[in-house]
Amino acid sequence: MSTFAAVVLFVGVVAYAVFGGADYGAGFWDLTAGGARRGREPRHLIDTTLAPVWEANHVWLIFCLVMLWTGFPAAFAAITTTLYVPLGLAALGIVVRGSGFAFRKVVVHTEQQRVTGAAFATSSVITPFFLGTVAGGIASGRVPAGGHGDAITSWVNPTSLLGGVLAVLVCAFVAAVFLTAEARRRPVPAAELERRKIADLGRWFTRRARISAVVTGVVALAGIAVLHADSPRLFDGLLARGLPFVLASGACGVAALLLLGRAAPRLLQGLAITAAGTIVAGWGVAQYPYVLGTHVTIAEAAAPAPTLWALTIVAAIAFVIVVPSLALLFSLQQRDQLRAH
Repeated sequence: MSTFAAVVLFVGVVAYAVFGGADYGAGFWDLTAGGARRGREPRHLIDTTLAPVWEANHVWLIFCLVMLWTGFPAAFAAITTTLYVPLGLAALGIVVRGSGFAFRKVVVHTEQQRVTGAAFATSSVITPFFLGTVAGGIASGRVPAGGHGDAITSWVNPTSLLGGVLAVLVCAFVAAVFLTAEARRRPVPAAELERRKIADLGRWFTRRARISAVVTGVVALAGIAVLHADSPRLFDGLLARGLPFVLASGACGVAALLLLGRAAPRLLQGLAITAAGTIVAGWGVAQYPYVLGTHVTIAEAAAPAPTLWALTIVAAIAFVIVVPSLALLFSLQQRDQLRAH
């Protein structure tokens, strides 16, 4: 039961990493789009793509918190009493990001729009970075079983910083692929491009997807040495049980990179989702059977069996309700049926 609950929990982690990551990555490209004139069209595509779905993806974060808190209370207490600094900064980033995205649509003055837009874009980079450092702190064994670990070195260390940087880069890559597909799915007419002197958004995001893919690959390769020196057990696990997932992630990333200008939008999005999801799944498989580093197993941290049974039933009901609802939401969004008239 404890292993099954851990798998269900990690399904939520993967879902949030993929779908929430695409949202955060869109904010990264919003931040780097340039000035008001040069970045107007990319930001408009980001707005129209994110607006119907960005807040809905937080359902996976809530799901993960409830599963961890209820199913593995000792681990939850240890994580929150040790990694409260990055967790607090990530929570602040989520709030600031949501406020900035909402308010920049209703403020009328240019200065206010810049402030709210900057809040949305900057927090879209900060939030995944701190969530990545949390994952690195857990994976590298810097969260003591009893909690109350070092508030600084638990997340300011080589593995955590690598996790934070990779989280931002993977989010940027997934978002760039998604936005490339969206730009190709609803292109701006050629006459409009010429009249308004704007760039082809498909090519604009394709270039950024390629750049982010190359940078992510370089950082991931450099990270091998970091993990070997700082987290040897995680390194060994990734090269053993987690290796198929790592290879699948790399293959899907390369395939998406090669097919950016030619493949159907749905195929591109599927490849990006698989590339991001399998690398996160590889981390989970490499860390098994531990929930904290190499000193607390899943069975040791789990709640009593009756609690796990009740949690499993509730999680099953939640999946039955949430997954079809999100599928309908994404389907309507892809068919442009959620736009305001």
